[in-house]
Amino acid sequence: MSEATTAARQQLVSDLKAVVADSEELLRATAGSADARASAARARIEESLRAAKSKIEEIDAEVLDRINDAAKATDDYVHEHPWGAVGIAAAAGLLIGVLVARR
Repeated sequence: MSEATTAARQQLVSDLKAVVADSEELLRATAGSADARASAARARIEESLRAAKSKIEEIDAEVLDRINDAAKATDDYVHEHPWGAVGIAAAAGLLIGVLVARR
């Protein structure tokens, strides 16, 4: 996993923890009759949710780009080395068959 992906994942976890913390505060605030505190907590929760959703969309886009790059590289390899690809597929099929037969 690259450093950028690791950092993005850590930031996402941090954002989600902030959402949970703000949600808990909202629950505590609405248990009483403090309308100003509840309103402020709701605003923070909405902001935390927006930040988390934005981060998730960024990570999703990055993952899709990486998947597309991997698919393109695989397609190029198979077109350049068709018999090697057949050999790899046969070996993988044999390995899976052996593993399944052992159960």
